[in-house]
Amino acid sequence: MKYRDRKMPTMISRSLRVFSLPYMVLMGACFLQSGAHAEINAEKSMDVSAVVNVDWRHPGPPFEGWGTALAWFAHVTGRFAEPHRSQLADLLYGRDGLALNIARYNIGGGNAPETPSYLRPGGDVPGFWRKPGGQSGTDWWNPDSDDAWDWTADAGQRWWLDAIKNRVTPQELILEAFSNSPPYFMTRSGLVSGNVNALEENLIPGFETKFSTYLARVTAELERRHGIRFRTLSPMNEPNTPYWFAKNKQEGAHWSPEAQSRMFVALAQVLNKYGMHTEISGPDETNPQTFFVDWAGLSVDAKAVIRQLNVHSYEWIGKSGVRDIAETSGKRLWMSEVDLSPSNVREDINDMRPAIALAQQIVADINSMNPRAWVLWQAIENRSSDLQSSSNWGLIKADFSNLERPEYQLTKKFWAFANFTKFLRPGYRFLKSDYADALVAENPATNEVVIVAVNPGPVSRTLEIRLPNAKRGKLICKTFITQAKDNLANLKPASCSAGLAVLSQAMSVVTVVATSQK
Repeated sequence: MKYRDRKMPTMISRSLRVFSLPYMVLMGACFLQSGAHAEINAEKSMDVSAVVNVDWRHPGPPFEGWGTALAWFAHVTGRFAEPHRSQLADLLYGRDGLALNIARYNIGGGNAPETPSYLRPGGDVPGFWRKPGGQSGTDWWNPDSDDAWDWTADAGQRWWLDAIKNRVTPQELILEAFSNSPPYFMTRSGLVSGNVNALEENLIPGFETKFSTYLARVTAELERRHGIRFRTLSPMNEPNTPYWFAKNKQEGAHWSPEAQSRMFVALAQVLNKYGMHTEISGPDETNPQTFFVDWAGLSVDAKAVIRQLNVHSYEWIGKSGVRDIAETSGKRLWMSEVDLSPSNVREDINDMRPAIALAQQIVADINSMNPRAWVLWQAIENRSSDLQSSSNWGLIKADFSNLERPEYQLTKKFWAFANFTKFLRPGYRFLKSDYADALVAENPATNEVVIVAVNPGPVSRTLEIRLPNAKRGKLICKTFITQAKDNLANLKPASCSAGLAVLSQAMSVVTVVATSQK
């Protein structure tokens, strides 16, 4: 669906009619015992059966919510003409959209004004420094001088800060600031994309305090100007990797565990100097295995100042080990970045395979890592101009080249993500289940139960989900399904007091919400 000059449609598809759906059967045990039958004309087909047992005795900690990094899409889309940018903000953060409540703001480093453009569209996030005329080298920047700062910079991403603030309640809104690279004049290569040698640090030795001052001052000024609060600040991104070389297409910098330690400690000292209560998060490593190396190599002092562990899940190995480190260290854990595109699948907004891949990623991350929040890498991606080299990253595909009349389309990934974000809300507690392809959570205030089940294969599944009915009484289940033909389509509510059986069709994501009858 393309959006032009029109009002954003209601999020949940209403085109599906229960009486003609062969896609899913939902029935509670008590509902069946009463002699009634599901009002769905379901075709008989071969399927597999599974019992979903849930451990209701040990709910996890309160979930903090869902979000996205604003790099790089916000730098571009925040400069889209109206009503396009507001429509996008509604889709991501509005209650009729995905209802995200977390945003990670990217504090840009910024290349020298005279450096020819080479970063990818949106990746050239500007810094907030101002370079006086005739200055060169690395010693000209004085953070105590008003002339050293340009607070008009990064207008696009700052627009998103205001848009998000206006759409998310203060009780649910969580903001984090993060950095990919120091400004160019604090780097050894003179570029924000990394060192010439990708395995060497790019921050000039001894510049930890100066870089920390830059990050702290930007964080504080954005808070003051936009009336917001950044709960956490992460000074690096995927630090102990070979990704960040000088001619890369995005900002980045290598940090060994020893260099990370120096930076974390310096940042803590600067935040304390300015009387800021912003917590330090990190190290935002690319995967659990590399995070283990980082954590083992960090100094005792560095570990002490980190309040929130940020880990990306770009590999499957070792996720439960991240959970163990968070638990034994007593620190909050976020899955702070991931996205994916199945290999050999070209850009296609209607292809269910990327949607299923994302849904499985979410289920595996939360069940294995038990993070307090789950944050996507950028939700809006630039539409590919070359189908052969295209991918399915992002939830929305947009044309970054046309700021006045941009075209954008929702992908199946967007709708699959909605199966999670609209129903598993901040404050809910996840429960352990023996079924690997599902998330189960409850609202401790209302005893509402939410189940999100993913069927990634070509065979239908009948899931028998066992609900304890002692404290819930009579329940009504509402069901929402995303599959090839449907986008978050809703089925007719049904009774499900003692338990429920769900027929999940092939390649689908199903959400069941069980609430007490009033």
